[in-house]
Amino acid sequence: MNTSDPDFEAEAAEPQPEAAAKTPSDLTPQLVKRVHELYAQLGLEEVRAVQEWELRKDKSNGAESKPAAAEAKPEAKAADKPEANGAAPTAEPKAAESKPQAKPAETKPAPPPPTPAKRRHNRRRAILIGVVVLVLIAAITVYYIRFIAPYESTDDAFIEGHVTIVSPQVSGRVARLLIHDNQEVKEGDPLLEIDPRDYNTKLAQARADLTSAQSQLEQAKAQVVVDEAKAAQQLAAVTVAEAESARAGADLKRYQAVEIRAISRTQLDLQETQAKSTAASVEEAHQQAKAAEAQVDLSRVNIKAAAAGVQQAEAKMEQALLDVSYTKIAAPMDGRVTQRSVEKGAYVQTGQSLLALVPTNVWIVANFKETQLARMRPGQPVTIKVDAYSNRHFKGRVDSLQSGSGAQFSLLPPENAVGNYVKVVQRVPVKIIFDEPLDPQLDIAPGMSVEPEVKVK
Repeated sequence: MNTSDPDFEAEAAEPQPEAAAKTPSDLTPQLVKRVHELYAQLGLEEVRAVQEWELRKDKSNGAESKPAAAEAKPEAKAADKPEANGAAPTAEPKAAESKPQAKPAETKPAPPPPTPAKRRHNRRRAILIGVVVLVLIAAITVYYIRFIAPYESTDDAFIEGHVTIVSPQVSGRVARLLIHDNQEVKEGDPLLEIDPRDYNTKLAQARADLTSAQSQLEQAKAQVVVDEAKAAQQLAAVTVAEAESARAGADLKRYQAVEIRAISRTQLDLQETQAKSTAASVEEAHQQAKAAEAQVDLSRVNIKAAAAGVQQAEAKMEQALLDVSYTKIAAPMDGRVTQRSVEKGAYVQTGQSLLALVPTNVWIVANFKETQLARMRPGQPVTIKVDAYSNRHFKGRVDSLQSGSGAQFSLLPPENAVGNYVKVVQRVPVKIIFDEPLDPQLDIAPGMSVEPEVKVK
């Protein structure tokens, strides 16, 4: 408190006869009024000093008010008795009685007011703090505009790849197992072998069937030659029969031209019979020739049937060869052996899952919120951070955006035409590919978590 204030000195110099009669509760309004005046005149340091002084004052007044209140109780009872008898006591005796009991309030000197130099220092410090705050706000704004606003990121992203499941094409018992867990293999490397003895037997039977079919084909071809010769022979017999029939007809005409007296009736009848017999022989020869030609056609059809039998036998033998080759399972692509469930000696069925091959060619599927896709386009650069290698960053680019949200292609897609519909922000898969070849020493495989950051602006 500023003790050099004229008003304060005047108040201290004036005689206060009734000050001893006032209790600490009567002094509180004056102290509050004085504190408000000091709030308006002094700065922050002065206000803090006044608050400390007021706190100490309240504590001292509270300690002094307890004995005074205890002494005032019997006096108050004695004063009540005359009032009950009709005599009204005056205020002066009460004041006189209370004078020896009340004690003057003790005042402690307040801290000195700040000097003008200290006020200027406080003002400069406030200005400096304001400047620092403005600089921080500007820096945060610039950082947001340059390093946050132009990017879209998500932690709902994973490594994907074409995982190939290896299954046998024939059933049998595993004779040899040539790989182990997590082994790197190249395309064409042998993985395992199935016992081929059953399939070798089927192959030998198919070869025998093929030989038999080929023999039948050759026999059919030879039969065609025989039937063609028979057909030619029948055609020659037709010619002979026609010639014989013509001679018999000519003889019959000569006999008929001779007078009846020159030949006997028996000779004429015999000649007529021969003419009819030769004519029938001609008809018979024609029919036999047709039968021979039909046999030739049938033999040619048998050739086609035998040829088809040969092709069927060849197909069976080819299938037997394939079955034998299927007993040796090789790697269909480069990759790493994972999820191996086959062991040597186990009996495997056709189509059974034996192991999986994980390729080295992988990409990223990031499930961005639909609200993040407004400015996302294929070809935009991407910074990729793999959780397993958080100290390294990889470069990539957006390859494509899926035509539909992930929920739309789930096993149980959502049914939105219901009464209790709640809008939920959907996520859309975005395919991201690496721009640089991955280090083969790094174990980056499908299913690993990544955090891509796409520069969309």
